[in-house]
Amino acid sequence: MSEGTIEAKVMNRWIIVMGAIMIQLCLGAIYAWSVFTKKITLALEDGGEYGFTAGQAAWVFSAGLASFAFVMLFAGRWQAKSGPRKVAATGGVVLGIGYILGGFLGKTFAGQLICIGLIGGAGIGLAYVVPIAVGVKWFPDKKGMITGLAVAGFGFGATIWVKLAGSWFGGGLLNTTSVFGLPGVQSVFVIYGAVFLVVVLLASTVMINPPAGWKPAGWNPPAPVEGKTAATGSINLSAGQMMARPQYWGLLLMFIGSALAGLMVIYCIRLFGIDSLQANIEGMDAAKAGTIAGTAMAWYAILNGLGRIIWGTASDKLGRKLALFLMCLIQGIMMLTFFKVGASEIGLIVGACVIGFNFGGNFALFPAATADFFGNKNVGSNYPWVFLAYGVAGIAGPQIAGIFKDAAKTSGAGVNAWVTPFMIAGIACLVAAVLGLLLKAPKNGSASES
Repeated sequence: MSEGTIEAKVMNRWIIVMGAIMIQLCLGAIYAWSVFTKKITLALEDGGEYGFTAGQAAWVFSAGLASFAFVMLFAGRWQAKSGPRKVAATGGVVLGIGYILGGFLGKTFAGQLICIGLIGGAGIGLAYVVPIAVGVKWFPDKKGMITGLAVAGFGFGATIWVKLAGSWFGGGLLNTTSVFGLPGVQSVFVIYGAVFLVVVLLASTVMINPPAGWKPAGWNPPAPVEGKTAATGSINLSAGQMMARPQYWGLLLMFIGSALAGLMVIYCIRLFGIDSLQANIEGMDAAKAGTIAGTAMAWYAILNGLGRIIWGTASDKLGRKLALFLMCLIQGIMMLTFFKVGASEIGLIVGACVIGFNFGGNFALFPAATADFFGNKNVGSNYPWVFLAYGVAGIAGPQIAGIFKDAAKTSGAGVNAWVTPFMIAGIACLVAAVLGLLLKAPKNGSASES
């Protein structure tokens, strides 16, 4: 008998959604990284505690994203064998320990890279796939909506962690708190780590698969049509079979192009916002510009969460192909214009909202498309292979921005340093949109594949 089968028979499937959101609220802390970048890149001669370069700050973030994506490959296979509850719980422990260690050992770049980046990212990778895999099995009738809900907490969580560190409770934990005598950044790491460990452990207790053969009352899966394409999840391919299909490579390349923009902006929105507002608004000081950029960052996170739900739900009606095309097209247009749009306070916030909204859609549409194309049964082990795109984009996006930002210090390019990174990201999104138009669902598998 599989883990939790008896409990699953009587469990309300919406309890799974609640547990998924709790887990994702904690995992979304990685998207709050921009709230730390200003303090960790403040030069030592200007009173900074760390003196990291923009490139080093980007590497901590990129390491977390890459570790997240690659550990998901292991997590997908492990949860299929051992059950989702155990994998989610382990993810919570690893994430919590990573941040707690980051608090005590994160004075140096190497300390933050290993603890926050590699260990923290590994914890996210372990826990992240579980709510998606479990949710699709409980909601085969609403895959787009449920993948959106299951990961919405990731985007909303970033808002909580940004505001808690930067402004809530009398100025934010970064500015008001010292745990064990540690500086503000490291103190926040310790506090967050303890919270993540406890909350993910509690939520993991409801990560249970439905009984074999279970389906929602009154729902029957659509029957495949012999000889025709049908993106319905009615065939079930293994990871190896999936990667032999061109649809896999199409989804992978689309995801890289689309995710590049969102991950670049998550890393640099505070740095770009301060540069842009000071350059374009007379009398704007760095502190006020930083506050406005922080607000834009918070709205980015809120719309990131909403985008996951709205794009996922819309794709159930529009079709995954059209939804993917529109999302990538809109994102590409915004990235190509973001340098100009972000030159004003309202423009920076609106631009951040649009980018966050479309970026969030990736995490509803790509897992749903993976289930559609390659089957509901193996989505937990198949989606991590599609999600490798996130690791690639997580390295490329922040690094491109960091390289141009550091180069501006010697070239004197100033705010114009941001033009080229945003152009690169915009073009990548438009290429992804074109790939979306070319994407076709796979033909029905043979009996050996089903």
